[in-house]
Amino acid sequence: MTTTNHWSRTMITIVAIIVVLAALYQASSLVAPVAAAIFIIAIVWPLQSRLQAYLPKLVALAIVMVTTIVVFVIFASLVSWGFGRIARALLAESNRFQALYSQTTTWIESYGITVAGVWADHFNVGWLLRMIQGITARLNATLSFWLVVVVYVILGLLEVDDVKRKLASLHDKEVARITLSASTTIAAKFRRYMLIRTLMSAATGLMVWALATISGLQLAQEWGVVAFALNYIPFIGPFIATLFPTLFALAQFDYWQSALIVFACLNLIQFLIGSYIEPRVAGSALAISPFLVLFSVFFWTYLWGIFGAFIGVPISIAIVTLAAEHPSSRWLSVLLGAPPKERPA
Repeated sequence: MTTTNHWSRTMITIVAIIVVLAALYQASSLVAPVAAAIFIIAIVWPLQSRLQAYLPKLVALAIVMVTTIVVFVIFASLVSWGFGRIARALLAESNRFQALYSQTTTWIESYGITVAGVWADHFNVGWLLRMIQGITARLNATLSFWLVVVVYVILGLLEVDDVKRKLASLHDKEVARITLSASTTIAAKFRRYMLIRTLMSAATGLMVWALATISGLQLAQEWGVVAFALNYIPFIGPFIATLFPTLFALAQFDYWQSALIVFACLNLIQFLIGSYIEPRVAGSALAISPFLVLFSVFFWTYLWGIFGAFIGVPISIAIVTLAAEHPSSRWLSVLLGAPPKERPA
Protein backbone atom coordinates (compact mmCIF):
# COMPACT_ATOMS: atom_id res chain seq x y z
CA MET A 1 0.00 0.00 0.00
CA THR A 2 2.85 2.37 0.86
CA THR A 3 4.52 1.72 -2.49
CA THR A 4 1.23 2.32 -4.31
CA ASN A 5 0.73 5.64 -2.52
CA HIS A 6 4.27 6.66 -3.29
CA TRP A 7 3.84 6.01 -7.01
CA SER A 8 0.47 7.74 -6.99
CA ARG A 9 1.98 10.88 -5.47
CA THR A 10 4.84 10.73 -7.97
CA MET A 11 2.48 10.48 -10.93
CA ILE A 12 0.32 13.31 -9.59
CA THR A 13 3.43 15.46 -9.19
CA ILE A 14 4.58 14.74 -12.75
CA VAL A 15 1.14 15.51 -14.17
CA ALA A 16 0.97 18.73 -12.13
CA ILE A 17 4.38 19.83 -13.46
CA ILE A 18 3.32 19.12 -17.04
CA VAL A 19 0.09 21.07 -16.57
CA VAL A 20 1.96 24.04 -15.05
CA LEU A 21 4.51 24.10 -17.89
CA ALA A 22 1.73 23.93 -20.48
CA ALA A 23 -0.02 26.81 -18.74
CA LEU A 24 3.22 28.82 -18.72
CA TYR A 25 3.58 28.24 -22.44
CA GLN A 26 -0.01 29.06 -23.36
CA ALA A 27 -0.23 32.07 -21.03
CA SER A 28 3.23 33.45 -21.74
CA SER A 29 1.87 36.91 -22.55
CA LEU A 30 0.37 37.04 -19.04
CA VAL A 31 2.95 35.20 -16.94
CA ALA A 32 6.19 36.45 -18.52
CA PRO A 33 5.55 40.12 -17.60
CA VAL A 34 4.84 39.04 -14.01
CA ALA A 35 8.14 37.12 -13.88
CA ALA A 36 9.98 40.15 -15.28
CA ALA A 37 8.32 42.42 -12.73
CA ILE A 38 9.25 40.14 -9.81
CA PHE A 39 12.85 40.04 -11.04
CA ILE A 40 13.03 43.85 -11.28
CA ILE A 41 11.35 44.32 -7.90
CA ALA A 42 13.93 42.02 -6.30
CA ILE A 43 16.72 44.14 -7.78
CA VAL A 44 15.41 47.64 -7.01
CA TRP A 45 13.72 46.94 -3.65
CA PRO A 46 16.77 47.90 -1.49
CA LEU A 47 16.74 51.35 -3.10
CA GLN A 48 12.99 51.66 -2.59
CA SER A 49 13.28 50.55 1.03
CA ARG A 50 16.03 53.05 1.86
CA LEU A 51 14.30 55.95 0.14
CA GLN A 52 10.92 55.37 1.77
CA ALA A 53 12.62 55.41 5.18
CA TYR A 54 13.21 59.14 4.64
CA LEU A 55 10.63 60.08 2.00
CA PRO A 56 6.93 59.39 1.45
CA LYS A 57 6.40 56.01 -0.21
CA LEU A 58 5.00 57.47 -3.43
CA VAL A 59 7.90 59.90 -3.79
CA ALA A 60 10.38 57.08 -3.24
CA LEU A 61 8.50 54.97 -5.76
CA ALA A 62 8.64 57.77 -8.35
CA ILE A 63 12.42 58.11 -7.92
CA VAL A 64 12.94 54.35 -8.23
CA MET A 65 10.75 54.05 -11.32
CA VAL A 66 12.37 57.03 -13.07
CA THR A 67 15.82 55.57 -12.35
CA THR A 68 14.78 52.13 -13.60
CA ILE A 69 13.23 53.51 -16.79
CA VAL A 70 16.28 55.69 -17.52
CA VAL A 71 18.59 52.68 -17.17
CA PHE A 72 16.36 50.62 -19.42
CA VAL A 73 16.11 53.37 -22.07
CA ILE A 74 19.90 53.82 -22.12
CA PHE A 75 20.42 50.08 -22.53
CA ALA A 76 17.73 49.79 -25.23
CA SER A 77 19.18 52.79 -27.10
CA LEU A 78 22.66 51.23 -27.11
CA VAL A 79 21.31 47.91 -28.36
CA SER A 80 19.20 49.59 -31.05
CA TRP A 81 22.14 51.72 -32.18
CA GLY A 82 24.56 48.77 -32.38
CA PHE A 83 22.23 46.37 -34.16
CA GLY A 84 20.90 49.10 -36.43
CA ARG A 85 24.36 50.13 -37.61
CA ILE A 86 25.36 46.51 -38.24
CA ALA A 87 22.12 45.81 -40.13
CA ARG A 88 22.72 48.83 -42.37
CA ALA A 89 26.30 47.70 -42.99
CA LEU A 90 25.07 44.25 -43.99
CA LEU A 91 22.61 45.81 -46.42
CA ALA A 92 25.31 48.04 -47.90
CA GLU A 93 27.70 45.11 -48.33
CA SER A 94 25.11 42.56 -49.48
CA ASN A 95 26.86 41.97 -52.82
CA ARG A 96 30.14 41.17 -51.09
CA PHE A 97 28.42 38.76 -48.71
CA GLN A 98 26.57 37.11 -51.60
CA ALA A 99 29.85 36.60 -53.46
CA LEU A 100 31.47 35.14 -50.36
CA TYR A 101 28.54 32.81 -49.90
CA SER A 102 28.70 31.65 -53.52
CA GLN A 103 32.42 30.94 -53.20
CA THR A 104 31.83 28.96 -50.04
CA THR A 105 29.07 26.81 -51.52
CA THR A 106 31.18 26.18 -54.65
CA TRP A 107 34.11 25.07 -52.52
CA ILE A 108 31.87 22.72 -50.54
CA GLU A 109 30.37 21.25 -53.70
CA SER A 110 33.86 20.61 -55.08
CA TYR A 111 34.22 17.96 -52.38
CA GLY A 112 31.05 16.22 -53.51
CA ILE A 113 28.92 17.32 -50.56
CA THR A 114 25.45 17.50 -52.08
CA VAL A 115 23.95 19.16 -49.02
CA ALA A 116 25.51 22.40 -50.20
CA GLY A 117 22.79 22.71 -52.83
CA VAL A 118 20.11 22.46 -50.20
CA TRP A 119 21.81 25.15 -48.16
CA ALA A 120 22.06 27.35 -51.23
CA ASP A 121 18.28 27.15 -51.69
CA HIS A 122 17.45 28.15 -48.12
CA PHE A 123 20.43 29.84 -46.46
CA ASN A 124 21.64 32.83 -48.40
CA VAL A 125 22.27 36.49 -47.75
CA GLY A 126 18.62 37.32 -48.34
CA TRP A 127 17.67 34.84 -45.64
CA LEU A 128 20.24 36.38 -43.31
CA LEU A 129 18.89 39.88 -43.91
CA ARG A 130 15.31 38.72 -43.39
CA MET A 131 16.36 37.11 -40.12
CA ILE A 132 17.97 40.35 -38.91
CA GLN A 133 14.90 42.34 -39.93
CA GLY A 134 12.71 39.84 -38.07
CA ILE A 135 14.82 40.22 -34.95
CA THR A 136 14.55 44.00 -35.20
CA ALA A 137 10.77 43.81 -35.56
CA ARG A 138 10.61 41.45 -32.60
CA LEU A 139 12.59 43.90 -30.47
CA ASN A 140 10.21 46.70 -31.42
CA ALA A 141 7.23 44.51 -30.48
CA THR A 142 8.58 44.10 -26.95
CA LEU A 143 7.65 47.71 -26.14
CA SER A 144 4.12 46.71 -25.11
CA PHE A 145 5.59 43.88 -23.03
CA TRP A 146 7.74 46.26 -21.01
CA LEU A 147 4.90 48.73 -20.55
CA VAL A 148 2.93 45.97 -18.83
CA VAL A 149 6.00 45.11 -16.77
CA VAL A 150 6.30 48.71 -15.58
CA VAL A 151 2.71 48.63 -14.32
CA TYR A 152 3.36 45.38 -12.45
CA VAL A 153 6.55 46.76 -10.93
CA ILE A 154 4.77 49.87 -9.63
CA LEU A 155 1.99 47.82 -8.05
CA GLY A 156 4.43 45.26 -6.69
CA LEU A 157 6.70 47.81 -5.00
CA LEU A 158 3.68 49.28 -3.25
CA GLU A 159 2.70 45.88 -1.84
CA VAL A 160 6.04 44.39 -0.76
CA ASP A 161 5.64 45.43 2.89
CA ASP A 162 2.04 44.17 2.98
CA VAL A 163 3.09 40.80 1.57
CA LYS A 164 5.79 40.50 4.21
CA ARG A 165 3.31 41.19 6.98
CA LYS A 166 0.83 38.69 5.58
CA LEU A 167 3.47 35.98 5.37
CA ALA A 168 4.68 36.69 8.90
CA SER A 169 1.11 36.34 10.21
CA LEU A 170 0.54 32.87 8.76
CA HIS A 171 -0.46 30.19 11.26
CA ASP A 172 2.06 27.76 9.78
CA LYS A 173 5.25 29.42 11.03
CA GLU A 174 7.48 26.96 9.21
CA VAL A 175 5.96 27.87 5.85
CA ALA A 176 6.26 31.56 6.72
CA ARG A 177 9.91 31.15 7.73
CA ILE A 178 10.84 29.20 4.61
CA THR A 179 9.03 31.61 2.29
CA LEU A 180 10.49 34.75 3.84
CA SER A 181 14.00 33.31 4.11
CA ALA A 182 13.97 31.96 0.56
CA SER A 183 12.54 35.22 -0.84
CA THR A 184 15.25 37.29 0.84
CA THR A 185 18.01 34.97 -0.33
CA ILE A 186 16.66 34.77 -3.87
CA ALA A 187 16.39 38.56 -4.12
CA ALA A 188 19.98 38.95 -2.92
CA LYS A 189 21.15 36.39 -5.48
CA PHE A 190 19.26 38.16 -8.25
CA ARG A 191 21.04 41.41 -7.42
CA ARG A 192 24.42 39.70 -7.30
CA TYR A 193 23.69 37.86 -10.55
CA MET A 194 22.85 41.10 -12.36
CA LEU A 195 25.86 42.92 -10.91
CA ILE A 196 28.26 40.19 -11.99
CA ARG A 197 26.57 39.76 -15.36
CA THR A 198 26.79 43.52 -16.00
CA LEU A 199 30.46 43.71 -15.03
CA MET A 200 31.34 40.69 -17.17
CA SER A 201 29.27 42.02 -20.09
CA ALA A 202 31.07 45.37 -19.88
CA ALA A 203 34.45 43.62 -19.79
CA THR A 204 33.47 41.47 -22.78
CA GLY A 205 32.28 44.49 -24.76
CA LEU A 206 35.47 46.42 -24.06
CA MET A 207 37.71 43.51 -25.05
CA VAL A 208 35.74 42.85 -28.24
CA TRP A 209 35.94 46.55 -29.12
CA ALA A 210 39.70 46.54 -28.50
CA LEU A 211 40.17 43.40 -30.59
CA ALA A 212 38.12 44.81 -33.48
CA THR A 213 40.06 48.08 -33.34
CA ILE A 214 43.47 46.41 -33.29
CA SER A 215 42.58 43.96 -36.06
CA GLY A 216 41.09 46.69 -38.26
CA LEU A 217 37.62 45.14 -38.29
CA GLN A 218 34.98 47.64 -39.30
CA LEU A 219 32.25 48.71 -36.84
CA ALA A 220 34.48 48.12 -33.81
CA GLN A 221 32.29 50.13 -31.43
CA GLU A 222 29.16 48.42 -32.70
CA TRP A 223 30.63 44.94 -32.18
CA GLY A 224 31.59 45.93 -28.65
CA VAL A 225 28.04 47.13 -27.88
CA VAL A 226 26.52 43.96 -29.39
CA ALA A 227 28.87 41.76 -27.35
CA PHE A 228 27.97 43.70 -24.21
CA ALA A 229 24.23 43.27 -24.78
CA LEU A 230 24.29 39.63 -25.89
CA ASN A 231 26.48 38.55 -22.99
CA TYR A 232 23.43 38.84 -20.72
CA ILE A 233 22.13 35.67 -22.40
CA PRO A 234 24.37 32.70 -21.47
CA PHE A 235 25.66 30.44 -24.28
CA ILE A 236 23.38 31.78 -27.03
CA GLY A 237 24.48 35.41 -26.68
CA PRO A 238 28.26 34.80 -26.75
CA PHE A 239 27.84 32.40 -29.69
CA ILE A 240 26.04 35.05 -31.77
CA ALA A 241 28.50 37.74 -30.64
CA THR A 242 31.33 35.54 -31.96
CA LEU A 243 29.70 34.29 -35.17
CA PHE A 244 28.62 37.56 -36.78
CA PRO A 245 31.93 39.48 -36.41
CA THR A 246 33.70 36.44 -37.87
CA LEU A 247 31.40 36.39 -40.91
CA PHE A 248 31.92 40.12 -41.33
CA ALA A 249 35.70 39.60 -41.11
CA LEU A 250 35.50 36.94 -43.85
CA ALA A 251 33.88 39.47 -46.16
CA GLN A 252 36.15 42.37 -45.19
CA PHE A 253 39.61 40.82 -45.16
CA ASP A 254 41.31 39.40 -48.24
CA TYR A 255 42.64 36.31 -46.45
CA TRP A 256 40.55 33.78 -44.54
CA GLN A 257 43.43 33.39 -42.08
CA SER A 258 42.71 36.90 -40.78
CA ALA A 259 39.09 35.99 -40.11
CA LEU A 260 40.25 32.79 -38.42
CA ILE A 261 42.47 34.81 -36.09
CA VAL A 262 39.52 37.10 -35.26
CA PHE A 263 37.36 34.05 -34.59
CA ALA A 264 40.00 32.48 -32.31
CA CYS A 265 40.54 35.71 -30.37
CA LEU A 266 36.79 36.23 -29.90
CA ASN A 267 36.43 32.71 -28.54
CA LEU A 268 39.41 33.27 -26.27
CA ILE A 269 37.73 36.40 -24.86
CA GLN A 270 34.45 34.53 -24.27
CA PHE A 271 36.25 31.60 -22.65
CA LEU A 272 38.46 33.79 -20.47
CA ILE A 273 35.57 35.86 -19.11
CA GLY A 274 32.76 33.30 -19.13
CA SER A 275 34.63 30.20 -17.99
CA TYR A 276 37.47 31.58 -15.90
CA ILE A 277 36.88 35.07 -14.51
CA GLU A 278 33.10 35.01 -13.99
CA PRO A 279 32.94 31.76 -11.95
CA ARG A 280 35.65 33.10 -9.64
CA VAL A 281 33.93 36.45 -9.23
CA ALA A 282 30.53 34.85 -8.61
CA GLY A 283 31.96 32.34 -6.13
CA SER A 284 29.82 29.50 -4.84
CA ALA A 285 26.75 31.62 -4.08
CA LEU A 286 25.48 31.40 -7.66
CA ALA A 287 26.92 27.97 -8.42
CA ILE A 288 24.51 25.76 -10.34
CA SER A 289 25.10 22.87 -12.68
CA PRO A 290 26.43 23.90 -16.13
CA PHE A 291 23.95 21.46 -17.63
CA LEU A 292 21.15 23.25 -15.77
CA VAL A 293 22.34 26.61 -17.08
CA LEU A 294 22.29 25.37 -20.68
CA PHE A 295 18.96 23.61 -20.23
CA SER A 296 17.42 26.68 -18.59
CA VAL A 297 18.43 28.95 -21.47
CA PHE A 298 17.00 26.72 -24.19
CA PHE A 299 13.95 25.59 -22.23
CA TRP A 300 12.77 29.07 -21.26
CA THR A 301 13.64 30.38 -24.72
CA TYR A 302 11.22 27.81 -26.09
CA LEU A 303 8.54 28.90 -23.62
CA TRP A 304 8.99 32.69 -23.63
CA GLY A 305 11.27 33.62 -26.52
CA ILE A 306 14.06 36.18 -26.11
CA PHE A 307 12.97 37.15 -22.62
CA GLY A 308 13.00 33.49 -21.59
CA ALA A 309 16.63 33.18 -22.68
CA PHE A 310 17.51 35.98 -20.27
CA ILE A 311 15.31 34.98 -17.32
CA GLY A 312 15.99 31.23 -17.51
CA VAL A 313 19.10 31.21 -15.32
CA PRO A 314 17.57 33.45 -12.58
CA ILE A 315 14.55 31.13 -12.47
CA SER A 316 16.88 28.16 -11.96
CA ILE A 317 18.73 30.05 -9.23
CA ALA A 318 15.40 30.70 -7.50
CA ILE A 319 14.36 27.03 -7.73
CA VAL A 320 17.69 25.80 -6.33
CA THR A 321 17.58 28.33 -3.48
CA LEU A 322 13.98 27.52 -2.59
CA ALA A 323 14.67 23.78 -2.63
CA ALA A 324 17.61 24.24 -0.26
CA GLU A 325 15.40 25.79 2.42
CA HIS A 326 13.54 22.60 3.37
CA PRO A 327 14.94 19.16 4.28
CA SER A 328 12.43 17.31 2.10
CA SER A 329 13.53 19.14 -1.07
CA ARG A 330 17.18 19.66 -0.24
CA TRP A 331 18.17 16.70 -2.40
CA LEU A 332 16.98 18.67 -5.42
CA SER A 333 19.26 21.60 -4.60
CA VAL A 334 22.17 19.16 -4.20
CA LEU A 335 21.36 17.57 -7.57
CA LEU A 336 21.14 20.92 -9.32
CA GLY A 337 24.41 22.17 -7.87
CA ALA A 338 23.70 24.22 -4.73
CA PRO A 339 26.90 24.90 -2.73
CA PRO A 340 27.27 23.02 0.58
CA LYS A 341 26.99 26.12 2.76
CA GLU A 342 23.40 26.58 1.54
CA ARG A 343 22.42 23.17 2.85
CA PRO A 344 21.95 23.56 6.60
CA ALA A 345 22.60 20.59 8.82
